[in-house]
Amino acid sequence: MKRSDVDRSLLSPMMAQYMEIKDEYENELIFYRLGDFYELFFEDALVASRELELTLTGRVAGLGEKVPMCGVPHHAVKSYIEKLVNKGYRVAIVEQLEDPRLTKGMVKRGVVDVFSKGTIADSDLLNAKESSCIAGILIFQDVIILSILDISTGHLLSLTIPNNLEKLCNELVNYNVKEVVIKSDTNASFIEPLKNNFGIEITYNDIMLEGKYEKLIEGVKDARVKTGIMHLFYYLDHRQLKDLSYIDKIEFINRTNYLEMDIHTIRNLELVETIRLKERTYSLLWLLDKCKTAMGSRKLKSWILSPLKSKNDIEKRYDKIAKLNNEFILKDELKEALFEVYDIERLAGKTVNGGLNPRDLLQLKKSLSVLPKIVEICAKLGFNYELKTHTEIYDLLEASINEEAPITTKEGGIIKPGYSVELDEIKSIRSGGKDFIANFEAEIKKQTGIKNLKVGYNKVFGYYIEVSKGQKDQVKDEYKWERRQTLANCERYISPELKEKESLILNAEEKINNLEYDLFIEIKNEIKKHILDIRATADILSELDCILSLAICSEEYNLVRPKLNEEGIVNVKDGRHPVVEVVNKKEYVPNDCILEKGIDTLLITGPNMSGKSTYMRQLAIMSIMAQMGSFVPAKEANLPIFDKIFTRIGASDDLVSGESTFMVEMKEARNAICNASSKSLILFDELGRGTATYDGISLAQGILEYISTNIHATTLFSTHYHELTFLENKYKNIKNVHVSAIEEGDSITFLHKVKDGAIDKSYGIHVARLAGMPDELLNRASEILSSYEAKNSKDSREKEVQLAMDFSPKNDEDENLKEKIKKLDILNMSPLDALNFLYEVKNNLKK
Repeated sequence: MKRSDVDRSLLSPMMAQYMEIKDEYENELIFYRLGDFYELFFEDALVASRELELTLTGRVAGLGEKVPMCGVPHHAVKSYIEKLVNKGYRVAIVEQLEDPRLTKGMVKRGVVDVFSKGTIADSDLLNAKESSCIAGILIFQDVIILSILDISTGHLLSLTIPNNLEKLCNELVNYNVKEVVIKSDTNASFIEPLKNNFGIEITYNDIMLEGKYEKLIEGVKDARVKTGIMHLFYYLDHRQLKDLSYIDKIEFINRTNYLEMDIHTIRNLELVETIRLKERTYSLLWLLDKCKTAMGSRKLKSWILSPLKSKNDIEKRYDKIAKLNNEFILKDELKEALFEVYDIERLAGKTVNGGLNPRDLLQLKKSLSVLPKIVEICAKLGFNYELKTHTEIYDLLEASINEEAPITTKEGGIIKPGYSVELDEIKSIRSGGKDFIANFEAEIKKQTGIKNLKVGYNKVFGYYIEVSKGQKDQVKDEYKWERRQTLANCERYISPELKEKESLILNAEEKINNLEYDLFIEIKNEIKKHILDIRATADILSELDCILSLAICSEEYNLVRPKLNEEGIVNVKDGRHPVVEVVNKKEYVPNDCILEKGIDTLLITGPNMSGKSTYMRQLAIMSIMAQMGSFVPAKEANLPIFDKIFTRIGASDDLVSGESTFMVEMKEARNAICNASSKSLILFDELGRGTATYDGISLAQGILEYISTNIHATTLFSTHYHELTFLENKYKNIKNVHVSAIEEGDSITFLHKVKDGAIDKSYGIHVARLAGMPDELLNRASEILSSYEAKNSKDSREKEVQLAMDFSPKNDEDENLKEKIKKLDILNMSPLDALNFLYEVKNNLKK
C-alpha cells in the first residue's frame, strides 16, 4: 500500500497526524515516536525494513487493510539513524510536543530534529578524530563562494575561490565535507563529480534566510559572502531545525596564506590516508598524531592539509616545540593534564544542538577540573594563551550532577542531594514510603502468621501482597484483602492501607523524575550562556595538544628544527621519509637532497625498487612538516617556503570518468605546469611511461625543458629514459643524480643511496627475477633485450653519421660544398645543369 493511494478521510487520528507531518518532509524517513518505539510507515517502512533488516509488519490505521510498518526501540535509535545516514538517507525525528496527561484528545507531535550526512551534531554518531562538515555553494561568473560549517563544533568558514571545479573539489575534500547545499539551477557538470567521485550528498535550496542571525554577518563587506552564509543557514534553520545561535564568528580563509596542494598531491603523498587501503594507518597523520584529545587530532589534520607560508608563524610553533622539549617535566605534566580533557568542542555543540546527557556534563566537569593546572603549566612555559578556567561552570556541575548519573535524562538519578530543597523533600517522602513497604511486610507477616508472604510491585496493578498456594487458606476475610491475580504457584492481593501508601510513593517517584529533568535543563541552559567562552577554550586546548604531539614526535623520531630560507635553496643532510622509516623493519638509508642556488631540477635515474619515489616523496613530506610547524626527519635541513606542491606519482586510471592512465598523467602534469611558480615544488615520477616509448621520451623532455626554462620551480624528475640525462649539459639549472645498485651476475643489490651523476641501465629483468618470475621466461627476456640493445646501438650510430653529415660540417670539403650550394643560381639553371651538379656532389660524397 502506498501513501498516495490512501483515502485520508478514513484514517485514524494518529495516522492522519502522521500524514500531515510526512507531507512537510517528503524526502526524509520519518521516525515517529509511539511509546517506547520509533515507527515508520508506508514507503518509509519498506525502505527502512530493507536497509536495516527489520521485520516488516502492519498497523491498523482505519483502513480496510493494515498499513506497512516497522519500528526500532527508542533506546537504540542512534545506531539505526547512523546506518541510514551513511547510506545517503535523511531522517526526521518526530516526538510528542506536549504532556499526554495534560492533553485531551490527540497529543501534538512534530519534527524536533533532522539528520543528514552533513548535519549530524551528536558526537556519538561521529568519528571523534574527523571533522564532518556541510557546505553551501554559490557559483558566480568568476568565483565560487564556499560557506563551510562543522555543526558539531560551530566552526564556520568562508572561502572565495576561482570558478574552477578542481579547486572546488580540493576544498571540499580537505574539509571533509559530507553534504553540499546548492541552487537548483547549478550546472550538472559541477554536481556529478561531487556525487559520483567523492560521495558527497547533494541538497537543493534557492531561498536565503532573512531576519535572523543578522549580528553574525553585519561586519561582512562582501555581499556575496553574506548571501552564501544566509543560503546555507536557511537550509539548516528551516529544514534541519538547527539552533545556530552558538556560532559567533566567521573565519575567512585566505588561501594565499597557506601552502596549496591539490587532491592528487594529498593522495600521492599519503598525508591523511594510504593510497592502497584508504586507511589512516601508515599515513603522515597517523605518524604525527600523538594528541591526547579528539579535538587536537582534528586540528592536527587541518595543520597537515593547510601548512603555513608565514615564516614568523611557523617559527612560533618551532619555539613552542623547542620549549617543551627543554622543559621535559612540564611537558609530562601537560601530557597528563590533557589526557583528562574530553572533547569539549563537541560537548559544546551538543549543549546547543541536542543530544546532551548527564554523562556529558560529567565529562565537561572533568575537563574543566584540570584547566587551572594547564593554565599554571602554560605560565611556566611562557606560552601566551588567554585560557579561562570556567570556575563558575565547574562549581555548578560539582554541586549539581550526581557522579553516578545515568545516560538518560527522564529516569532520575541525575541531581545530587543538597542542590534542590524541593527535590530533597520529595525524595524524603519516597524514602519513607520504601521504608513503609518493608515495615508493612514484616508487620503483616507477624499479624497473619504467613511466613513466606511477600510485598511486591509491577506496572499493571502497583504494589501487591503475594501468598503461596499452600498458605492461601490462611488469608481471612477480616484482613479486607482483595484478590487481584492468580498464578500457578501463588495468589496476589491488595489492601486499602497498601493502596493509600502506594499513591504517595508512586507520585513521589514521578515528581522526582520530572523535577530532575527540569533541573537538568536549567543547568544545560546556564552552560549555554558560556558556550562561546567554552569554544574559545577548546580551540586553545586543541592547539596546545597539537604542539605537544609534535614535540613528542620530535623526540621519538629524532627530528630536527629546520632552517627556512627565501632563496629557494634546498640543503637536506641525511633526510628520511618518516613513515617508511618507522614502518620498515630494515635499517633506513638516509639521503642528502641538495639544490644549490642556480640548480632547481634534479633528474633522478636508477633501477626500479631502488627508492627513487621514496626519495622524492621525502622532500615533499619534509617540506609539509616544516611549514605546518613541525621538526623534520634529517640530520640538518635548510628549506625554502613553498607556495604550492604538485605531484605526479604512480599509475592510476580514472575509471569513473573513463580516463586512461596516460590521460590522468597528462592532466596532473598540465595542472602543475599551468599553476606552478618559481616558489613551487614539483614531483614527477616516471612521467610519460603511459604511452609509446618515443612519445614518452619526447613529452618528458618537452615538459622538463619547459619547467626549467619558463617556470624554474624546484623539481624532482625521476625517469627510466636515460636519453634525457644529456639535459644536464644543455641546462645549467638541471643536475643528474642516481640511486645506486650493485649488479653481481644475475642478482642485484639496491643500496638506496642517492649519488651525483646519471645511470644508464634500468635492471628491469633483475627486478623481475627478485619477484620470482620463471627462469625460462627471464632467460628469453635477456635474449630479447640483447637483440634490442644491439639494434638500437646500430641505429644510433647511423643517426649520428647522418646528423653529422647533414647539419654539422667537420672538414674543409663540407665547407666548400656548403659555399657552392649558396652560390647556385637556381632560377637560371637548366635541368641538365642541376642533374650534373647533383652527380658531382654524389661522387664527392662517395670519396
